[in-house]
Amino acid sequence: MTSSINSKKIAAVTGATGAIGQALVTGLVQNNFQVVLLVRDPQKAVRSISKINISYNQAALDYRVVDLSSQSDIKSLADSWDIPLHVLINNAAVTPRSREETDQGIELQFATNVLGYYWMIRYFSDILRSSAPTRVVNVASYWAGGLDLSDLEFKTRPYHNHKAYRQSKQANRMLTPIMANQFDPTQVTINSCHPGDVNSNLSNNLGFGGSQSPADGAATPLWLASSYQLSEITGRYFESLKDIECPFGSNRLDSEKLFKICQSYQI
Repeated sequence: MTSSINSKKIAAVTGATGAIGQALVTGLVQNNFQVVLLVRDPQKAVRSISKINISYNQAALDYRVVDLSSQSDIKSLADSWDIPLHVLINNAAVTPRSREETDQGIELQFATNVLGYYWMIRYFSDILRSSAPTRVVNVASYWAGGLDLSDLEFKTRPYHNHKAYRQSKQANRMLTPIMANQFDPTQVTINSCHPGDVNSNLSNNLGFGGSQSPADGAATPLWLASSYQLSEITGRYFESLKDIECPFGSNRLDSEKLFKICQSYQI
């Protein structure tokens, strides 16, 4: 891996106990980050931290409990955050096989995979600016498409977890340049990427396996989080350590519509 930007900087990873999430945390530890695992299940967090500490006994690891599908939970997390934040990796995603809703009545994939990213950036924006230079990495996918701005929550279309997942990953890629424009790139950069094809609970739920190891799958988001050569590069989409022209980013009007829809969700 290329030289890291950091000397014990602080990173936070959502979805930190999944296959790619654990690989992201391990990679950040290898790059000398202090890492906060953002999780729903504290027991899984403890097990992940214990596993990493077998190899890295002095790893600076902590966890905080948050439901990434809940706007109020994310706001409370940001309000209680009392340390700097130099890297935020939005990695959490769900792929329920049948349509589910959050306690707020929002379709679960849209709430977690899209609004969760948006809310994390929104509510942590002041912390990110005050910790500058900082980076946000949105873990998206090359398997993206089919977004319907008129029915983002599958209220009128038949729900299928493939369709909902692909739509959510398209939304991640569309929102990244829009949200990147909210920040001075000398302070905060926001990029998205395809992580890699890893065998995980998420991919299994979609009916797939995976040909890459978790470490290989985590390579591109880790590179975006830590490489010197990416300083001040923002609003871009990456695959396999390469800047890829994103077809979804060319429709600025639809991206701005999606951003406004995300803004419309209020506690």
